Order: sequence, then C-alpha cells, then structure tokens
Amino acid sequence: MLTDTHCHLFYDDLKDDLKGVLDRANQLGVTRFICVGTNIEDSRECLSIAEENKNIFSSIGIHPHDAKDALDGYITDIYTLMEYKKMVAVGEIGLDYFRNISNLDVQKKVFREQMKVARELNRPIIFHNREADEDVIQILSEYPDVIGVAHCFSSNLDTARVFLDMGYYISFSGNLTFKNSHLPSVAKEIPINRLLVETDSPYLSPVPHRGKPNEPGRARFVAEKLADIYNLSLGAIAQQTSNNATELFRLP
Repeated sequence: MLTDTHCHLFYDDLKDDLKGVLDRANQLGVTRFICVGTNIEDSRECLSIAEENKNIFSSIGIHPHDAKDALDGYITDIYTLMEYKKMVAVGEIGLDYFRNISNLDVQKKVFREQMKVARELNRPIIFHNREADEDVIQILSEYPDVIGVAHCFSSNLDTARVFLDMGYYISFSGNLTFKNSHLPSVAKEIPINRLLVETDSPYLSPVPHRGKPNEPGRARFVAEKLADIYNLSLGAIAQQTSNNATELFRLP
C-alpha cells in the first residue's frame, strides 16, 4: 500500500475521471491519497471529494501564488473546515520566490497567519518552498511546536537537514526521477522514518511519463526510485512511507 501524500484531485483532468484515476492508482498499489488545497474554494472541493471516498483525505490552505487573493476572513474559513474529520493538515502554504506571483511581503504574512492556525489547532502543515529556503526556515523557526512536511522537496541537503532538525518530514515527487536530478543524492541521506512520497498531480509526472499530466498512481514510480536509492524492496518503501504518513497526518 502506497500513500500519495500530495495530489490536487480537484483539477478537471483528474476530477472528471476520478473513478478511473483511482482504479489506475489502485492497480499500481497506491491506495490512499491526500487531496491538497491551494485556496479556500478548491480546499472545499478537496473536502467534498474526501467525504465521498473512504481512502481520500484533504487539507486546506492558501498557496503562496494565491496569497494575493486571500480575502478578509479566510482564517475563519480555515478554522471552520478544519473541524471536519477528513481534514488532516493545513496546506498548501509557504513561499515561492521563483515565480513571485504574489508580493513577497504578502506571501510571508499569509504564511505566518496559517502557521498560527496550525499551532493553535495542533495540526501538521504541508509547505511549499521554491527558491525561498532562508525565509521559509526563518518562519518555520518562529513556530517550533508545528510539524509537517516539506512538499515536493527540491532544495539541497543542508536545507533538508535543517528541516529534519526542526521535526519536519521530507517528501519527494516525480522530479526525483528526472535525469541529472541532484535529488537522489539528497534522498539517500534522509532517514527512512522521515520520508514521504507524492505526485503533486497533475504536475511533475515522473519518468517514464515525464511531460504528461500526472496521476496519483504514479507515486509508485517515485517509490521505485527510492527503493533503488535505499537498496530496499518496493514493499519496504511502501510500508515505511505509508506508516510515516499515518503518523504525521494521524490517518486511520
């Protein structure tokens, strides 16, 4: 059993063929999913999808790209939706200095506001970090009681070690499988009990499907790459990463 800890099932390509998407995932051994929100509206969609499917869970958060559009009262919406049992994390939150779609100060403000929610509710976070290592580390350090996962990790080993020392898990996506990626050398240094797998569907489809719309079932190819890196069986990676997901997100 594999757990795709980060997929966006509300995108039309996935939502419009959800049964097929889940059937194909199950055939590849991926049987649990976390549908991750990026704003209030699609977080509600994540919850709706999760409520209708036993093995799908959801999260709510304002992505850094969406931070500029966060409306007054969005924090109240997060508190309200986090009351549902299928809501397992605050996310996707964080900083993105690569595309800079939202003003940097706005990104940091919205990130901090959501970190406060996670701290007060004692819930894990799912955070996005693209070319913002220093500021992400600074903000995370302000909330030492919060834990969570560095989603779609793409930074260097030094940054990974800082996140690990702060209590965070490291999650790898399809970019782990890309030719000439530096990530395999990072992954082999991550303690296996702090490791998660994800797809970030419909983005970042792994080899051999690179360049095509991604699906949750392809978490298997990420797991296979990790099995090669760790010199373990696919079954061992699947069991450990799913156990890690159960522990972090308090899944049944």
